[in-house]
Amino acid sequence: MDKKQSIKISGMSCAACAARIEKSLNKLEGVKLANVNFAMEKATIEYDDDKITPEKFNEIIEKLGFGIVKEDIPKGSKAELNITGMSCAACSAKIEKKLNRTEGILQANVNLATGRASVEYDISKIKINDIITIIQNLGYSAQRAEEIDQDKEKERNEKEIKTLKLTLIISAILSAPLLLAMVFSMLNIPLLSFLHNPFFQLAIATPVQFIIGFRFYKHAYYALRSKSANMDVLISMGTSAAYFFSLYNVFFEEVQQGMMKSLYFEASAVIITLILLGKYLEAVAKGKTSDAIKKLMGLQAKTARVIRNGIEEDIPIEEVMLGDIVVVRPGEKLPVDGKITFGSSSIDESMLTGESIPVEKKAGDYVIGATINKMGTFRFEATKIGKDTALSQIIKMVEDAQGSKAPIQKIADKVSGIFVPVVVGIALLTFLIWYLTTMDITQAIVSSVAVLVIACPCALGLATPTAIMVGTGKGAEHGILIKGGEHLETAYKLNTVVLDKTGTITKGQPEVTDIVVLGNFDKSEILKLAAITEKSSEHPLGVAIYEHGKKELSAIGDPDKFEAIPGRGVKAVVDNRVIYIGTRKLMKEQNIATDNVEAAIAKLEDEGKTAMLMAIDNALESIIAVADTLKESSKEAIEELKKMGIEVYMITGDNKRTANAIAKQVGITNVLAEVLPENKAEEVEKLMASGSIVAMVGDGINDAPALATSNIGMAMGTGTDVAIEAADITLMRGDLRTIPAAIRLSRKTMRKIKQNLFWAFFYNIIGIPFAAFGLLNPMIAGGAMAFSSVSVVSNSLSLKGYNPTEVPGRFKSMEEFAKQEWQYSKK
Repeated sequence: MDKKQSIKISGMSCAACAARIEKSLNKLEGVKLANVNFAMEKATIEYDDDKITPEKFNEIIEKLGFGIVKEDIPKGSKAELNITGMSCAACSAKIEKKLNRTEGILQANVNLATGRASVEYDISKIKINDIITIIQNLGYSAQRAEEIDQDKEKERNEKEIKTLKLTLIISAILSAPLLLAMVFSMLNIPLLSFLHNPFFQLAIATPVQFIIGFRFYKHAYYALRSKSANMDVLISMGTSAAYFFSLYNVFFEEVQQGMMKSLYFEASAVIITLILLGKYLEAVAKGKTSDAIKKLMGLQAKTARVIRNGIEEDIPIEEVMLGDIVVVRPGEKLPVDGKITFGSSSIDESMLTGESIPVEKKAGDYVIGATINKMGTFRFEATKIGKDTALSQIIKMVEDAQGSKAPIQKIADKVSGIFVPVVVGIALLTFLIWYLTTMDITQAIVSSVAVLVIACPCALGLATPTAIMVGTGKGAEHGILIKGGEHLETAYKLNTVVLDKTGTITKGQPEVTDIVVLGNFDKSEILKLAAITEKSSEHPLGVAIYEHGKKELSAIGDPDKFEAIPGRGVKAVVDNRVIYIGTRKLMKEQNIATDNVEAAIAKLEDEGKTAMLMAIDNALESIIAVADTLKESSKEAIEELKKMGIEVYMITGDNKRTANAIAKQVGITNVLAEVLPENKAEEVEKLMASGSIVAMVGDGINDAPALATSNIGMAMGTGTDVAIEAADITLMRGDLRTIPAAIRLSRKTMRKIKQNLFWAFFYNIIGIPFAAFGLLNPMIAGGAMAFSSVSVVSNSLSLKGYNPTEVPGRFKSMEEFAKQEWQYSKK
């Protein structure tokens, strides 16, 4: 059926943006016509809703680096909720399913490992308290994450672990005599005969079943009330079957003299004890998965020394206000972000950049909260506080990533949603087949109980999120901020990396190397006019000319007029002279001949320098050569990427000769030169269209569309906020070696996820047939089920010892390592 959709778009800066969006939308199957109006900032799309959904339009637009303006949805319509009471993947799947079916809720994700739900909703149709009520009606507790005091949350988690431990100890003490009775009976040891007394066993099994095991009955009741089933349903059914069958035999089974009654109190009690043991170990292990967040939070200063009413006073960091003047002494942590107003110092920024050498700071320089003042005393004005500080933003990014889902988790979600009802059906079928073929009700009950217990899907829900939590946390420790699980999953498939040149491969701090005089002006006049022309320029090459002029000539005046010409150069009016500085294209557009200087330009470009032409009043007067220095790590990082089987491209606006000279220095053979800023995204699209899985790495505003278009956008943390916002992974240290490190971390994490899913499925797939055929004791089944969760979490935690920035030492050579990585990349 044909439909029409209007979408308000933000972030378009020119008609080229609108054209790119329109082109991408019209390529989609099911779209009949898409028009994008740049002036109105709106896309109008005619489409067949049998072939495509409106969500796909939003996805494409956002992938291109633009925003969707949700006009009907007020701000503040996204909430993070802490949920307690979830016991397995079926619980999280049930809550997620219920929320996503509720009118007014646009999207809900529930993460079992973090105990959090991320809910996007329409505040005009539903309130946050209504969402919390829905979760509570399902039998769980929910609270807004921002309302939770971190210290209280830590205290609550510790209390929960202590309670579990105490309950486990009591359950183990009560279950031990029952287990001993079974062992003595099997070995025909006539010791402690009172242990076999049916009424003694009943007396100690009952509190385990109904007091200690009450938690399972409670959650099972809520699950069944909401017409779903989870782990608690299986445990309750399995242990209740064993307990009530034994209870019946205590009073009604007739046995011969000297024989013992058929009692399975030990099975129900020991199963509950083993599951509690698994839950306790799981809770302890899960607490360790969020160590990265705790470490980041631990970097924050607790207090700040501010000047108010002319008096210095120490206040909690939460009370710092924008504009406060903060005093920092040697050895102290900076409490918030700000700008130095008085004094100077050297500051250790290693927590943010990884650089161990302190950075010199003076009045006018910006400083970052949680960095350490090494030398002098200074004052600074607070410009970012609370959630706006750099550290808080990093913590938020890591929290969001840890709460996100990787696409591979959909497998586990789908399975866990139908798993419990299927298992109950298998257990009933097992009971009927055993009873009808053998008429042995004891064996029928034991086998069906074993099926119920072995099949609990706890591990399925923990397989992916625990690995993502540890993986993203490990990345954060090494300056690799991954925005979500889906990006972590995509990164391991990468086979092509496109590197922007300026500020990525190079330091982005070029210097003037040559001034070639061509006409009637001398070198100092050329430099003076060039520096004035470039004074207002933000381009690194222009800044280099201005800084060189300032250094050589001291005072530099202002141009009368200034105009930046993107991708070509600049135009200015200085003392009634019209000056152009830029590329051959710019000169050609102004009808200024450059043929007679091509040889001089070629010589400079062959040396890896960027040659800019300077024309004064339509006459070519000078060639100014500027060279950007390479980052120390660039060549090593590119070599490492190539040895991992990854194609490396360099993209730049420089001409081919200069680009090839730079590329040769770092070992890149694939060069995309003379690419205008607005065409970078198209070049990335071409590579993706050829079947490559592409990562774009850049640091500038002009890289943002390409970062958003690529499969994975990686922004250098030393770059602009726009680039970082558009990227999927932020490399905080500006070191290219963190690119292969990020890919290695992704590959390692995905291996862990696949191992976890294998073990989670393995326990069930292998265990259920064994249990159904009567080859598995219910107690062994309980132990296997409990430890399946522990093994999955422990496997994820093994990532904590992994250092992605180091090339694995188990290989004798880089060649051997490269061969292994190349083979993995082809899988």
